[in-house]
Amino acid sequence: MSLSLPVATLGVPRIGPHRELKIALERFWAGKISEAALLETAAALRADSWTRQRARGVTVIPSNDFSLYDQVLDTSLMVGAIPDGYGWRNGAVPLAVRFAMARGAAAAPAEEMTKWFDTNYHYLVPEFSRGQEFVLADEKPVTEFFEAKAQGFVTRPVLVGPVTFLKLGKCREGGDAMALLPGLLPVYVAVLKKLAAAGAQWVQMDEPCLSLDLSDTERAAFKRAYGMLAAAAPSLKIMLASYFGGYGDNLATAATLPVSGLHFDLVRAPEELGNALAKVPADRTLSLGCIDGRNVWRADLSAVLFRLEPVVQKRGGEGIEIAPSCSLLHVPLDLSLETEMDAEVKPWLSFAVQKMDELFVLAAALASGREAVKDKIAAADEAQRSRLSSSKVHD
Repeated sequence: MSLSLPVATLGVPRIGPHRELKIALERFWAGKISEAALLETAAALRADSWTRQRARGVTVIPSNDFSLYDQVLDTSLMVGAIPDGYGWRNGAVPLAVRFAMARGAAAAPAEEMTKWFDTNYHYLVPEFSRGQEFVLADEKPVTEFFEAKAQGFVTRPVLVGPVTFLKLGKCREGGDAMALLPGLLPVYVAVLKKLAAAGAQWVQMDEPCLSLDLSDTERAAFKRAYGMLAAAAPSLKIMLASYFGGYGDNLATAATLPVSGLHFDLVRAPEELGNALAKVPADRTLSLGCIDGRNVWRADLSAVLFRLEPVVQKRGGEGIEIAPSCSLLHVPLDLSLETEMDAEVKPWLSFAVQKMDELFVLAAALASGREAVKDKIAAADEAQRSRLSSSKVHD
């Protein structure tokens, strides 16, 4: 079967098939294993994840989506937004500083934790001081790109975008965090230049605040930020990803940014598919978030194909990428590991690994016709029928 449409995951669960990351972290915090052992476990989980995705037909494999704690905390470390009291002055950021910000230290409590938009994932709120100076303090996105490349994977690094990072943060002395953008952008420029020099072809910039109501100042911040970032590394293509809702009034801004692709959450905002075709320039790649990255239910593949087939036909298959609505971080890893689940219910479900399979089936059907994967589509149809008619769902 020839597959010509790219398949992306946007990000995947980090915990491991048997909760290896959680176990290693707790053992490290308890002093039972060394820092080296913890980092070895993390590296093995990343390698397994990249291999697993390729085996499932994912062609746009992310890096820097892995975290020992939280991707927003990782961004704070990357740009040197590390408040006093956590033991960092300059230079490389020790692991102890990362966990002090997350769990607290003798001289400072842990940073505030709150929900990542409307998910059950929590992130650590970035803290900024008056006159905050940003520096490239942690090169994790570049390091993990090189790590994957050494194993034969040319990945698409994932970064929390600069506008969303500032909007989610807080200034301890008051003031508008967005005013810090001019000082923050040079750090992002440095990271993108390093990624381009390392051989990265694409970078995924996560800007989910584009699903919120934005002020004119915030929309102007997007134009300033991406004008600068695109010019800094012209060989590096930017996939701008928003999710947990539609762009709404922000689509006009997003569609004019100098990026190479836009991701659409077509699960939370299916009505934006028409706007994507009408308003996004034809030379941009459309990342179609058509599989729900937020819940555990199996997708109705026939219904998804019915909506996407006209889009692919209109574009001739060019500039289309198949993806989940958001990162797969928010679902369990692999349904096949569930050995004691109700036999009737299990076929209705889809965890991260199974959602990769669903994405592959959709891409194959859109590229080569439904006949190429008719058995997979029939199985999905049967799962929908079973769930809709089951007495476990309906009385």
